[in-house]
Amino acid sequence: MREMVRAVLADDHYLVREGVRQLLETTGDVSVVAAVGTADELLDAVRRFEPDVIVTDIRMPGAGLRAGLEGIDAAHRVRAEHSRTGVVVLSQYRDALFAFELFRHGTEGLAYLLKDRIGNLEDLVAAIRAVIAGGSVVDPKVVDGLIARRVSRRRAEPAGLTPREREVLGEMALGKSNVGIARSLHLSVSAVEKNVNAIFHKLGLDNTPDTHRRVAAVVKYLGADLQG
Repeated sequence: MREMVRAVLADDHYLVREGVRQLLETTGDVSVVAAVGTADELLDAVRRFEPDVIVTDIRMPGAGLRAGLEGIDAAHRVRAEHSRTGVVVLSQYRDALFAFELFRHGTEGLAYLLKDRIGNLEDLVAAIRAVIAGGSVVDPKVVDGLIARRVSRRRAEPAGLTPREREVLGEMALGKSNVGIARSLHLSVSAVEKNVNAIFHKLGLDNTPDTHRRVAAVVKYLGADLQG
């Protein structure tokens, strides 16, 4: 039996906050030890309860934090002061620049998910487990945005990803293993492995069986292109 995850939720909308709390607690995997409405309350709750993970909205009231990026700034503070606490940021923004802002100082223990991912509890809980283990997760739709930006800025680059490779990369971004990807996309494991190898070859990245490091490498590589 897996140990119960202790979580702190942060969202300035009460109904959203309570909805997410109830959804997570119905899984039997997560115990919400605090649910708060501001970034200041979030930081205080982390200090008091020392949770395994925080799940926070990207925007909410907070003193001394950047407007519109309060959740990201709070996430950076949590990781700096409580390195064992994982962070899942829920956002309505698909723009890759917001995800890159979260991963600017590193990817370990961080996840950036779009809010519509809340409806898929399996993905949300998987992201929570991943960041607790020190992994990283980025929403596949954001990965698509990163790739599209890279392609648009480097049109002379001959090796673009195929639609199937984009699908596989999206599943990888959720921290799934090759077996998990094969199950989701109804492919053989060998077919997934070929696609994974092709993706890393085209992106100029070394292949590795560590799924969390693969996600981090992709985010770091593509994110560096946003700075260029």
